[in-house]
Amino acid sequence: MWDAAQYLRFGGERARPFFDLLTRVGAQSPRYVADLGCGPGSRTAVLARRWPQARIVGVDNSPEMIEAALLARGDDPLGAPAFVLGDVRDWQPGCQPDVLVCNAVLQWVPGHHDLLVRWAGMLAPDGWLAFQLPGNFDQPSHAIVREMAGSPRWRGLLADAELNRQAGSPQEYAELLARPGYEVDAWETSYLHILQGENPVLEWTRGTTLRPVLAALGAGQAASFVREYGERLREAYRHRSFGTMFPFRRVFTVLHRRADL
Repeated sequence: MWDAAQYLRFGGERARPFFDLLTRVGAQSPRYVADLGCGPGSRTAVLARRWPQARIVGVDNSPEMIEAALLARGDDPLGAPAFVLGDVRDWQPGCQPDVLVCNAVLQWVPGHHDLLVRWAGMLAPDGWLAFQLPGNFDQPSHAIVREMAGSPRWRGLLADAELNRQAGSPQEYAELLARPGYEVDAWETSYLHILQGENPVLEWTRGTTLRPVLAALGAGQAASFVREYGERLREAYRHRSFGTMFPFRRVFTVLHRRADL
């Protein structure tokens, strides 16, 4: 179960990569735009404001996220995004999309390379595919979860938990998607978030990385896991007078299908 309020707790920090991604999308007057893995819909609303004449749809497989998106949207005014409950792996557009955006989702999708190739093939002429996902798999926030989940204490309980996966390299996505008529821009950025609060990296991961773990454990077990994990995070991410520094690498790719294809 996803908690939209927890996910949005660090909404400003989570939003920054989305806006960095969107600046590289050059679509002028798209007719059909999809936000694949839209979460609580706050970024989908940004797409609707950028392209007010387009049909905007947000897709997510979490009922909690779709409910939050619909509540935030309110009544269905003209031009507001539509939100659909569904798995992005199975999603089929009603017509050729002009813009597909996928923000911090593909780390949860096994074999997402095949999915990206399929999405690129869906694009209308002059269409755009833009996605970003985390590339900080080696950082303590993720490494500690993997280490704990594989330990004798927890591995029996967490053997089936689908832990967060990570990005390939920019070169990997460029090689996957580049072909005649398709222009690919791939890059990476490392952000240094300065977070406030008591053990803020723990609160960050409650909204993302820890979700499969918490879903697989009973309440008492989950509390025990979080307690141990939180203690280890305190050691890895020292609190300072100005806050807690949280480095976060992300990988971006924007593909443009030429209009003459």
